[in-house]
Amino acid sequence: MPDAAVAMPQHRSPFDGHKQGTFPALDGQVGVRLRAGTVPGLLQVSTWPTGVGDLRAALAIALGLRLDALPRQCGHAVPTSAGGLLMTGPEEFQLLVDTPGPSRAEELRNHIPADVGSVIDLGHARCRIRIDGAHCLDTLSKLFALDLRETAWPVGEFRLTGHHHVPCVAMRRAADGFDLLVFTTYAFDQLATMMDAAREYGLALSWETIAAN
Repeated sequence: MPDAAVAMPQHRSPFDGHKQGTFPALDGQVGVRLRAGTVPGLLQVSTWPTGVGDLRAALAIALGLRLDALPRQCGHAVPTSAGGLLMTGPEEFQLLVDTPGPSRAEELRNHIPADVGSVIDLGHARCRIRIDGAHCLDTLSKLFALDLRETAWPVGEFRLTGHHHVPCVAMRRAADGFDLLVFTTYAFDQLATMMDAAREYGLALSWETIAAN
């Protein structure tokens, strides 16, 4: 008797149900552009207070960086050949990888054994909402209690923040461009809230492919 065909699960975007398109303001302008999608991969690397030195040394080797080139405080990030490395806590980093797949996690685990720290794949648990446009800051200021001036929040840095009691990581890519890493569980509603905040300025919504940087 032939083997029964095994049905493979299909990828379903957490944003399914939202409608792509352009929704101009009353004056016909579009002041906010939103792009939403899953992330290629996100790895959390952590240790305990006494293991920070060993973890930093192992990360530097794994990513081909000088030890003094690693982020030194929460909110700082550096580009690497594997993706962006964020320091998200005193003993914790996150690596936002550029390409999907399990190989990067295995590579890090080869350099970071269990007695140094842990490497956890969080890619399935995060989505990314990108926001740009002339009214980007106006939209974000409705939701986040943050100083959005570049002097207080330089390009390349991120903030651990949230709105409506739901946390997220907000990364500044440009003067008026940000990436929001949100929990997959709440991604649909997070996008809906962002759209509501942007609607008075006019908005355009599109989906981001998983391979995008």
